[in-house]
Amino acid sequence: MSEIVIRKVVSKHDLKQFVDFPFQLFKGNNFWVPPLKFDEINTLRKDKNPAFDYCEAEYWLAIRENRVAGRIAGIINRKEIEQWNTRLVRFGWIDFIDDPEVSRLLIETVSEWGQSKGMTGLHGPLGFTDMDPEGMLIEGFDQISSLSAIYNFPYYNDHMERLGFRKATDWIQFEIKIPDEVPEKVERMTRIVLQKYDLRLLKPRKAKEIIPYASKMFTMYNEAFHDLYGFTALTRKQMDYYTKQYFGFIRPEFVSLVLNANDDVVGFGITMPSLSLALQKANGSLFPFGFLHLLHAMRKNDTIHMYLIGVRPDYQGKGVLALIYHELNKEYVAAGIKVARTHPQLEENLKAISIWKNYNARVNIRRRCWIRS
Repeated sequence: MSEIVIRKVVSKHDLKQFVDFPFQLFKGNNFWVPPLKFDEINTLRKDKNPAFDYCEAEYWLAIRENRVAGRIAGIINRKEIEQWNTRLVRFGWIDFIDDPEVSRLLIETVSEWGQSKGMTGLHGPLGFTDMDPEGMLIEGFDQISSLSAIYNFPYYNDHMERLGFRKATDWIQFEIKIPDEVPEKVERMTRIVLQKYDLRLLKPRKAKEIIPYASKMFTMYNEAFHDLYGFTALTRKQMDYYTKQYFGFIRPEFVSLVLNANDDVVGFGITMPSLSLALQKANGSLFPFGFLHLLHAMRKNDTIHMYLIGVRPDYQGKGVLALIYHELNKEYVAAGIKVARTHPQLEENLKAISIWKNYNARVNIRRRCWIRS
């Protein structure tokens, strides 16, 4: 068998090959959703992604017979090390052909790099922050993925086990059939919660009405997700970065913000029409026609993706989560939405996933974070 060479990404051409590889690997696959290439490159570039204020990263390609056979990123998140008192290097953007030698060389390359930086173990797939896709798919290979989630072939997990990795944690996703009307139990709880805690709902009709609350929302996001696996708080620069990146094209009626008497955000739900089929048609590019597919999907769709939902810790367990879903449910019914798919949620985050017992929901996807000394 021909030799496999591991090559560090050092040039723009290398980075392009790094981003392009999954387009070759998953070509013709009906369930993989291509990312937008420019967005991937901006995330990986040290001069573009504000996470590099506290992260360092290297990327590698596995080359066999002058063709890319695999890729991997190694990330050291200094905030994670400080907050969690661990010395783990993250691996992410991992893809490879079904060749054990390719996956072994990729993992060992990150492992050796991490050791040279004083790390004692590695875990992943993880990105720079929780805003990046994370978790290797272990169930739901016949379910269409999304822009914010990882897709991979089943053989990936066999490789990880062979390389000595064990489960660190799992994320699960739910598929919910949207009811024709809000469940009475949720409706009743909503009225009680609003009165009892002196809360109000922001009902935006334009995206610009949400932007003044973006900073408060991300500040609350840092508080709400602080104790979840591998989480590190967003900096002010990152908050501004994500506000500019995403808030300009959201559908305001599919956003729910819960405010208290001080006008602070105590709960939020950011959801959007599914872009999965549109991104498959766009195949990584906005031009010449990719943006038309995305615009059409934003306007006419029967499927919703729930991207980011959270409740401030001091309001958790008080019905605020039910309040968020109540408002979103009403908008879904009005817009003709039939199915909602949740963002990956940690399986041990029982407060977040318990709400689905009130709905026609099923777990349809599971992803895993692997860990190894």
